[in-house]
Amino acid sequence: MPKVAVIGASAMGSALCRPLIDTGWDVSLWGTEFDDAVLDAYAAGKPHPATQAPLAPHVKLFRSRQLEQAVKGAEVLAICVASVGLPSITERLAPYFDRVRAVWLTTKGFVENDDGQVKLLAEAMAEIAARQGGKLPPVVSIGGPVIARQCALSEPTATVFASGELGAAIHYARALRTDYYRAFPTDDVIGVEVLAPLKNVYAIALGVTEGIQEATGAPQSNLRAAVFAQAIREMSLVCEALGGRKETAIGLAGVGDLEVTGISGRNKFFGMRLGRGENPREAEAQMRAAGHTVEGVPTTPLALKIVEQRATELLDELPLMQAVAAAVAGEVDIRTVLVSAALPAYPAEIPVKEHQGSWSPEWDPTRPHLPWSIARLFNRFRRS
Repeated sequence: MPKVAVIGASAMGSALCRPLIDTGWDVSLWGTEFDDAVLDAYAAGKPHPATQAPLAPHVKLFRSRQLEQAVKGAEVLAICVASVGLPSITERLAPYFDRVRAVWLTTKGFVENDDGQVKLLAEAMAEIAARQGGKLPPVVSIGGPVIARQCALSEPTATVFASGELGAAIHYARALRTDYYRAFPTDDVIGVEVLAPLKNVYAIALGVTEGIQEATGAPQSNLRAAVFAQAIREMSLVCEALGGRKETAIGLAGVGDLEVTGISGRNKFFGMRLGRGENPREAEAQMRAAGHTVEGVPTTPLALKIVEQRATELLDELPLMQAVAAAVAGEVDIRTVLVSAALPAYPAEIPVKEHQGSWSPEWDPTRPHLPWSIARLFNRFRRS
């Protein structure tokens, strides 16, 4: 029976234990110093405080001081912490990397190093491991449309396993296959790592439309659809510009993940608060106090920064990302800019003569246009 050490008793880390147990893995769940309340609840037979989902049976619990015991004999380290905590967790895990066959990563976000360079997660982890004198084993980035509570309750779930070692992605996708949990393997690591955090940025914008609807009582279905379409367009552009494949953006890792997060994710609920007119800092603080991490808040400025660093020419094509970034920073009320960001005015700005071909927007009734001639004949016949 293979062993996996799940690092972080987050909602997603806890949820991942369900398909692991159901596929015969020996599962250790290690909690950070911030997970004591979750481990206390599990030890008392209670559900996860945030998701209210029970932990899968037979999962072994380990406290922050018991890292050595938790990872001993593990084939896989499944890292399930927030992106802001990934660097410190990587430093703590570096001494164990040579003992495992793979690292799984459910974390979504970007990491800014000491030089101000924004890195994808696997890039940042590899740099940290190298500084520690070690080497990062093959990484399987887990992305796609997964609401933690539903996964923990064995509801049907489709996800993506991405690895530069495609064999590893295929092997572990098969190893976790159940009737309700299926993983699609791919080698487009960059695409999945880029899209996973981006969807949190754009889910905030989708939530804003629902917040506006609540505040005004006026349905915003049209605006929400426009925001969704613009979000997918921008996600596709960024994905490709940073080295991923455009088709990944229209699959589970892009459209699928944005859909589910925009319906019931934490970033959507944060966006709803902004749409109702709440202050972004106060809204995030209240959600954090309730045990809900809003990954989109730290991710949004880093998403904008990585584009500035790696694909500056793309900035003018990302009005929605820039609107969310300004709103999260408290620089603008997103309700005042969302419409122009989701409904860009670029068609009106294109000179017609450059794109009209043989068609002319000017109508001259004296010219022998066939439809006009037919209309004149019809009118003459009707008068007679």
